[in-house]
Amino acid sequence: MEAPGRRAIPGAAGARARAALAGALLTLLAPAAAAQLERGESREPCTQHDPLRQPLFGDLHVHTRWSLDASTQGTRTTPDQAYRFARGAPLGLQPWSASGEPGREARLERPLDFAAVTDHSELFGEVAMCGTPGSPGHDSFVCRVYRGWPRIAFFFMNARGQPRFGFCGHDGAACLEAARGPWREMQDAAEAAYDRSSECRFTSLIGYEWTRSVQTASNLHRNVIFRSHQVPEAPASSTDHPTPESLWDALDRDCRQGVPGCEALVIPHNSNLSSGFMFAPVTSDGDPLSRADALRRARNEPVVEIMQHKGDSECGAASADELCGFEKLPYDSFMGRYAAFARREPAPISFTRTALGVGLQEQLRLGANPFAFGVIGSTDTHLGTPGLAGERDYPGHGGAGVPIGEVLPDGLLDPIEYNPGGLAVVWAEENSRHAIFSALRRREVYGTSGPRLVLRLFAGRDLPADLCEAPDMVARAYASGVPMGGELSRDIGGAPVLAVSALRDPGVEGAPGALLQRLQLIKVSIVDGEAREQVIDVAGDPASGARVDERSCTPRAEGFERLCAVWRDPDFDPAMPALYYARVVENPTCRWSTHVCNAAGVDCTRPRTIGAGYAPCCDPAFPRTVQERAWSSPIWYTP
Repeated sequence: MEAPGRRAIPGAAGARARAALAGALLTLLAPAAAAQLERGESREPCTQHDPLRQPLFGDLHVHTRWSLDASTQGTRTTPDQAYRFARGAPLGLQPWSASGEPGREARLERPLDFAAVTDHSELFGEVAMCGTPGSPGHDSFVCRVYRGWPRIAFFFMNARGQPRFGFCGHDGAACLEAARGPWREMQDAAEAAYDRSSECRFTSLIGYEWTRSVQTASNLHRNVIFRSHQVPEAPASSTDHPTPESLWDALDRDCRQGVPGCEALVIPHNSNLSSGFMFAPVTSDGDPLSRADALRRARNEPVVEIMQHKGDSECGAASADELCGFEKLPYDSFMGRYAAFARREPAPISFTRTALGVGLQEQLRLGANPFAFGVIGSTDTHLGTPGLAGERDYPGHGGAGVPIGEVLPDGLLDPIEYNPGGLAVVWAEENSRHAIFSALRRREVYGTSGPRLVLRLFAGRDLPADLCEAPDMVARAYASGVPMGGELSRDIGGAPVLAVSALRDPGVEGAPGALLQRLQLIKVSIVDGEAREQVIDVAGDPASGARVDERSCTPRAEGFERLCAVWRDPDFDPAMPALYYARVVENPTCRWSTHVCNAAGVDCTRPRTIGAGYAPCCDPAFPRTVQERAWSSPIWYTP
């Protein structure tokens, strides 16, 4: 077993060597790359094309005015404006003045590489008609409530399933027809934002959210992302397709078989709010999964969202892993947000790590793994602000806005248990729809809690112990192993060797990201029929004493710009399935709520300083600091 390494990734000389190697490989691979682009879409070849792949940062969970829960909190952002924001433009936010002037403004410090507007497909038509004078439903009781009492409409309209509201007409035809307008606007905005020039500065992907809850508002929500502009005439909603299986049926019928060139994948999110239903190893009818069921789920859902503004879904706070307490919600369903009696500690099966272990058990039982998924992060913004995931100056995402006509309250602009969300990162040859979708499909992706950390993971039998010092590290790792999201050969012939590296977020000029504290590998394996979890520190210094001054938010500790390690599994059992993923953790920094509370002059030892709306600042259940992080997709071994 090689000792864990605390090695720096090679600097400028190594970068030049990798660039030279990439240039040579690019010459060899250019014809194949061109053929892929021709099959995927019509566009100019990207000038920046790297066969060794580059990290692209984006957000695949974004809501605008067409989502009921966004519009009822005063969000007016259009899909076009959301994409402009992702590319660096400023955006006005509620509350709005009588003349339509925004009360706030937001802007990204760094533009994103890609984004997708994913408005809720449910109630597209109803929201459109309620806001369109002269439409069939505009003067209905429901729409009058929507315009006059939006908070009531949020609950009332969201609770409606089948049958649709009366103004939708027979079989909901009027609402389905009205839904075409928002869906077309979303497509047009994505097409206008997509940079098809050789600069390849920004990629927009077309998508939507399928929104379904069961029992006491237990979450089964999923985002649907399409490969290209070839999409169905209408998005599938849970109103008409109420189970994940029926969603997959609709995608088969209306996309893959119904539209030439159409391809889609599905991304579940907020398993932490699913009361254990998201990753239950059963069908929607409650039957045990068959091999065909497992294969179908894995094919449709290759990636899950591990982090967003409504909490982290990696692992439960009760875990023996000390870092699992990160950004946890104190309830396991949406009902817990609004009713104290419904607040329950989320069960382990509500988290991705447990689900990954269940997947290994199902692999042994069925010969197929339904939970062989990679991971990403995103924001789930309901302001139309993709990528706005920084802790400082956080304007809120879900509970941020207020209904039109009301004054923005003082205090925290989101529930204190919420957070700014995360980012999706893909390792892709270039910034194009085809390359990004292909990265998602092969699971060579990872998630961050907001920072733009660069994380790589490889595994193989013959990765050398000195790989971290090699100027051609990445090329050698690809040649001798598989990257995150990959599967190790069944005849690996010995214990796997893992190479993992992480780079600090470079930040913006004069303001780099926090230093790194430690780099870890998480192994999930089957021992005596049960899933076993191990967390291995492979680089960095968890005992460094890193800390931050909570009043000034100034860091007071040493850390690492970059970390790299090569590790061989000493407990490998070739007869049992296993998986490995990486986690890199920054030094502590101030949480968003701490920035807000400090700016308001809150001192919890002096009650007079705790103004209206600021009482959560002094709730000891919520930390004043966070350790931002990134999680890689796993690498699997299947005997």
